[in-house]
Amino acid sequence: MINVAVCDDERYMADAIGKMAADFFRGKNRETAVCLFFSGEELLAYERKIDILFLDIRMGSMDGLETAAELRRRGFDGYLIFTTALREEVFRSFVASPFDYLVKPIGAQELARTLERLLADMSGRGMSLLVQRGTESRIVTLDEIVYCEVMDRKVYLHLRSGETVDYYERIERLEAKLDRRFYRCHRSYLVNLQYLQSYRAGGAVLESHGGGRVEVPISRLKNREFAQVVLQYLK
Repeated sequence: MINVAVCDDERYMADAIGKMAADFFRGKNRETAVCLFFSGEELLAYERKIDILFLDIRMGSMDGLETAAELRRRGFDGYLIFTTALREEVFRSFVASPFDYLVKPIGAQELARTLERLLADMSGRGMSLLVQRGTESRIVTLDEIVYCEVMDRKVYLHLRSGETVDYYERIERLEAKLDRRFYRCHRSYLVNLQYLQSYRAGGAVLESHGGGRVEVPISRLKNREFAQVVLQYLK
């Protein structure tokens, strides 16, 4: 069962997105439950599991960005897809680590493209690394990794829990084992774009343990490419 939630203060829009999502998953023979909410406050009062959330940015007293920030603070780790009529708000949405950003009016084909990628990502969320440390072996899922750092022939995996796992590995070999969420922004760093909150020339700010932030360097030669990679990742 995939639990889908749609939050939009325009009821006709919430209905339309909910129906398109239900039709898509029905065509994939995937069982879904769709819940509609018409304000951020109403959504935050909901206590059941949400796997996929379509969230309007421009709403009443509590907008979508505020709502998303509170959901993340409470531990929501589902797929977040922002919807809005304003394309320029895409950069403000980074702080909530959205999976995608859809500009209204949203068509069935556009929504289907996003959900096709989401299903592929969902099937890959169980991907993991087998880390060898002497005689000890450990499985680390890719979802846990905020960023990877290499120093003195050692890889340091910085996890969302705040833990750091170190082992001997070449960064080139590690990079080959990771998926499209990861980008090598510096000769010594790989970042997980799902934790990206913001970036500027020379640095990327990532979500870290306990809702904190950590900044990772972006090499001068990668600044322009990084911006392109982020936009492609969001699409």
